[in-house]
Amino acid sequence: MSEISEVIAETDATTARQAEEQKRLRELDCFVLDNSLRESTVGALRGHTLENKWKIYEEVKRCGFKDVIVAAFSHNTRVDDHFVRQLAETGEDMSTFYAFSEGWGSISNGEPDLVTLPVGLDKMKTLQLQNPIIEIDLADSRIDWEKFTVERVKNLLQERIKWVKENLAVDGNVLINYRDFSIAMLDPTTTHRILSVTEFLARLPADMRPFGLIFEEPTGKNFPAQLGGWTAAVRKVMNVNDWNTGKLLVHVHEKWGLAEAAQLACLGNGANGVWASLCAEGAALGHACTSVSLLNLIRLGNKKVLERYNCTELRRAAMRVTEITSGRPPHPKQPVYGERALDMAFDFGGISGGHVGKSDFDLATFFGEEAPKRISTLASADMIQERLVNLFGDLDIFTLSVAEGMKKVMIDDLTHNRKEEYMSKMGLAVLFDRAGGSLTESMRDVIEEVEVQDALHQHLLRKVREMWDTWDLRESVELIGDECLEFDSFYNGFMAPYFGCFRCDDTRKGLIAIDMDSDGRVDWSEFSLYLKWALHQYPNIKDVDELLSVTFRKGIIPAMHDELLTK
Repeated sequence: MSEISEVIAETDATTARQAEEQKRLRELDCFVLDNSLRESTVGALRGHTLENKWKIYEEVKRCGFKDVIVAAFSHNTRVDDHFVRQLAETGEDMSTFYAFSEGWGSISNGEPDLVTLPVGLDKMKTLQLQNPIIEIDLADSRIDWEKFTVERVKNLLQERIKWVKENLAVDGNVLINYRDFSIAMLDPTTTHRILSVTEFLARLPADMRPFGLIFEEPTGKNFPAQLGGWTAAVRKVMNVNDWNTGKLLVHVHEKWGLAEAAQLACLGNGANGVWASLCAEGAALGHACTSVSLLNLIRLGNKKVLERYNCTELRRAAMRVTEITSGRPPHPKQPVYGERALDMAFDFGGISGGHVGKSDFDLATFFGEEAPKRISTLASADMIQERLVNLFGDLDIFTLSVAEGMKKVMIDDLTHNRKEEYMSKMGLAVLFDRAGGSLTESMRDVIEEVEVQDALHQHLLRKVREMWDTWDLRESVELIGDECLEFDSFYNGFMAPYFGCFRCDDTRKGLIAIDMDSDGRVDWSEFSLYLKWALHQYPNIKDVDELLSVTFRKGIIPAMHDELLTK
C-alpha cells in the first residue's frame, strides 16, 4: 500500500468515527436542565433582581424548558429565597424545580462536617423544593482522603438520598454534581474515585438510585477529545451496571474558545443532556449555552429536540436573557443569537461551485427571519441590490449597474484611506448617493426613523438644530417652523465655509442635488440624514464644527460631485 493510500485509509477511519459520533448527536433525545436563572448571574457586576428573575423565567417557559434550576442557597437570605416563595405563591408547578446544595459541610482537620445538614437541603424543605443537586468535589486537596475515604463518600450520598426521599419527596429527582470533574479526571487516583462512586450509585436499588449525574468543566482549558473520553468512561460504568436511563448532564465553562465544541464532544460520547443557561453569560468568560448546543444538534438533523422544545424561540430568548442580565445586547458576533449571526457575508459561487451555500443549514430561515446581506468589498452586485430593496423598497433606481458603482466606491474609499461601513441604512444610503444615485423621499423617511443613542451625539444634533432654527426665524413669517430652509438661508447658515459663493453654478446644482423632494428648499430631514450618517461613521466627533465639517466634506460634497458627474 502506498503512503497516500495509508493516509487515505487513516482518514477514512477517522471520518467513520466522527460520523458515528454525529449519528449519536443526531439521534440524541437531549434533556435540558435550564440554568438561566443561576448561571447568567454568576460573577455578574449587576446581579438579578426579583423582576429580572421573573422575566428570565418567562423566557425559559417560552422555550418549553420545564426542568429549571431556580436557586442556590446560603445561610443568608438571598433573592433566590424570595423568588422561590413567589413561585409557590403564584401556583407554579414546584415539582419541576431544582436547587443546589453542598454534599457536606465545612472541612476541618482534613474531614468534612457530615453531621450538620447542608443549608441547601434545609432550605429546600422549608421552601417546598423536591429536586436537589447535591454537589461534591472528589479532588479537594483540603480533604485527607485516607480519613474521608471513598467508601464514606458512598455512604454519605446514600444517606443524603434517603433524607431527600423522607423529607422532600419520595419521587424527587436527585442529581449528583461532580463539580471538579475535569480536575479529578486528570489524575488516576481521583479518576478511580469518580468512577467508583458512579458504580456505587448505579448499583443502588431503583427506588434509591439518583435521577442522574451532572458534571462540569470549570476551567475551560481541557480539549473536546479529553472531555469526550472522560464522559464515555462515566457512561460506560453507568451502562454496564444497568443504569442506561440515568441522566448524564454536561456543563462547560469558557476560557480558551473550546466550550461549545467540548460540550458537543461530551454529548457525542455518552452525555444525554446539558445543564446550562439560554445565553452564554456566566462566570469568567461565560459557558457553552443551551441555544447554541441545541442549534448544533438541529443542524445535524436532530428531530427529537424540535419535538421536545420550542426551538424557534431560542434566538429571541437568548437575546432577551442577555439583555436582562447585562443591560446590553449580545455581542454582534455571538453564534446563533448575535446580531450578525444570520448575516450572509458573500455569495458562495466561488467555493466548490456554490455547493457550500446550498448545503449549509439556513439559520435565518429556521428562525423565520431574512438573512441580511453583509455589504463589504466581498459582496456581489446582486447582494448590494437586494440590500437596497430590503431597506428602502423595490425601486426602479436600484439597478445592478448602480450596485456595481457602489462596490467601486467602496474599493476607492479603502484605496484613499477612507474606512467606513455600508451595511446600515445610513451607510448604504449615502454610498448609493455617492455612487451616482439620488436619495429619494422614501429613503429619507426610513433614515429619519433611526434613533441616535449616544448622549453626546444627541447633544450635537440639538446644537445644529438650534442653528437651523435661528436661520429659520429669519425667513418669511409664513415659512417659520416649516422644517425647511430656503436655499440662501441654508447656504449662509451651513454651506458657506465649503463652497466659494452662493451664485456659483456648482453651488446651485449642489443645492438642487440635496433637495430630495425637489421643492426648491432643504428639509431638516434631508440635512439630518447626513448629520446622522457622519455621527454613525465617525463616532469620535467631539463638537459641532467637526460634525459639520465631516458632514459636508465626507458626505454631502462627494455625493453632490458624483450626482453632478452622473447628470
